[in-house]
Amino acid sequence: MENTNIVNIVNFIRAVEPRFREEPDLFEPVRREMELAKQHALPATWLLQYDALVKGPYVDFLKREMPESHEAGCWFEVVEELAEAAGIRWRGRWSWDWNVEVGFSIGYTPRERERLADAYVARFAELFGRPPASVGSWCFDAHLFNFLHEKYGIAAGCNCKDQYGTDGYTLWGGYWANAYYPSRKNAYLPAQSEAMQIPVPVFRMLGSDPLYQYSAGVAGNGQPVITLEPVYEGIGGGSREWVDWFLRENFGDGPHFALSYAQAGQENSFGWERIGRGLPYQFRELARLRDAGKIRVETLEASGRWFRGRYPVTPVSAVVTLDDWKKENRAGIWYLSRFGRVNLFRDADRGLVIRDWQLFRESYAEPFLEQACPSNVCCYDALPLVDGNLWNPSAIRFPGGPGTFESVEDAGNERMRIVWKSDAGGRTVILLGPESVEIEFPAEGEALLFDCNVRGAEYHRTAIFHRDGALRYRHCGEDYGFRAEKGSIVRDGGREFAFRLAADGRKLVLAAE
Repeated sequence: MENTNIVNIVNFIRAVEPRFREEPDLFEPVRREMELAKQHALPATWLLQYDALVKGPYVDFLKREMPESHEAGCWFEVVEELAEAAGIRWRGRWSWDWNVEVGFSIGYTPRERERLADAYVARFAELFGRPPASVGSWCFDAHLFNFLHEKYGIAAGCNCKDQYGTDGYTLWGGYWANAYYPSRKNAYLPAQSEAMQIPVPVFRMLGSDPLYQYSAGVAGNGQPVITLEPVYEGIGGGSREWVDWFLRENFGDGPHFALSYAQAGQENSFGWERIGRGLPYQFRELARLRDAGKIRVETLEASGRWFRGRYPVTPVSAVVTLDDWKKENRAGIWYLSRFGRVNLFRDADRGLVIRDWQLFRESYAEPFLEQACPSNVCCYDALPLVDGNLWNPSAIRFPGGPGTFESVEDAGNERMRIVWKSDAGGRTVILLGPESVEIEFPAEGEALLFDCNVRGAEYHRTAIFHRDGALRYRHCGEDYGFRAEKGSIVRDGGREFAFRLAADGRKLVLAAE
C-alpha cells in the first residue's frame, strides 16, 4: 500500500534581516540545516528569496552541497533588488520590508506581479539552469500563482497556515492542512470544479497544532504561533514532548483519506542559536519514522507532481487528534473537502461541539485579485457558517454532555463516520461528507443547540438571518447559508440568536448552500 504520510523539509533563505538590532548570521542556519539533512539522508527543499540569489554565499553553497535528492526553488517575497530588476520603484523601509503592501505580491498590480515573476525566474534559471518548480510565500495571489503555472510550469506551491492578524495579515477559514488546488479567483481557497482550479497543489505550511492553534488569540486579537517550527520552545516545534505528540497524532491510525502532511524546516532569519535547539531532534525523529515506514520525506516538487498525478480535483483529507498533549481532555477532527471544512471538537466543559464550519466557493474572489493592496494589513478568508474563535463563544453543541470519540473511520465515498459516546451511555453517529453533515441520535426528539454570538459575527463582517426555516448569511457581498434537508431549524425558546437544529425522528441532515 502506498504511503501517503508525507513530510516536506522546507528551509527558506533570506540574505538580509532588518528586524533585529543585530542581524544574525544568516548563513550558519543554512549550513547547519544542510549538515543535518545529509547526516540523516533526508531530502530537503531550499526556497530562495531574490536577495539570496544575487548576494551572499547561498547559491554557490547550494550548487556545491545539495544532493540530487534535494531541490532549490523560489521564496516569493519582494525585496529591493527584485523590484529594481523588474523596473519597479522600491517603496520599502529597508531592502526587505515585511509589510504586506511592500513585501508580498498583492502589494503590486497584476502586471507588476508578472514583471516581478519574470525577473525572479530569469535570474533563477540563469543560476540553476531551469525555472523553479516549487514556489512558496506566506501569502500569494491567484494571478501570480496562475501566471507561474501557465508560463513556467511550476509543480507545487506552499503558503502559510491559518492565522488571524499575525504579522499584520490574516488567512482564516481555508483548507486547514494538507493540500488543495486553488481557485483561479482565490489562491487561498480550493476550487470546486476542475475548470475553475489552478492545477497546481498548494501545501499548507508549518504544521499547526490541530487542537490549540485555532483558539489561540480568541476573537481575532492576533494569534500566537503553535506549530512545528523549532524556534518555539515552550509549546511547539522546540519542545520534544510536543513534537512527539504532533508526529504521533498527525501520522496516526485515524483515517486521513488522501494524505496526511507536515512541513518541517525553518527560515534562516531566526539564527542558528534558536533554530538549533529543536531542529536536530526533529530530523532524528523524521529519519526514524521514515526508516520505520511510517512517513515518506521528499521535496515539495515531488509531492506536487505526485498529487497532480493522483487527484484531478482537491480530494477529501482529515486531521484526527484523539490525544491531548495538555491532558485537558480535548480532542478534535478536521474534515476537509473542496466544498468546505468542519471541525468537531471535544470541549472539556461543553462536550462535543462543531467548533468551526466554513464554506468554500470558487467564485468568491480574493480581495486584491485585480488591484494592489494599499495598506499593511490584508485578510483572506472563507464563508463562515460557525466560527468558534472570531464569534467566540459560538458553537453548535451536541446533547448529552461529556463523552468520547468511540470510533472514527472511513465510510467510503469520501465520507467519515464518527461514533460519539456520551458519558451517560448514548451513542450518536455522525457522517461527515463533502456537502453535508448527517447525524443519527440515540433517541427521538434530540437536537443540536447553536448559540451564535451575532455581535461577534457582525464585527467580523458576517450578517446572520433566520429565514424560511434556514440560516442565511451575508459575508463580504456573498449570500449563502445552511438548511436542514432532514429535520428543522427553529429558534430556541424565543431567544433571537440561539437555534435548535432538531431531528426528524432520530435523523438530522444539514447541508451548506
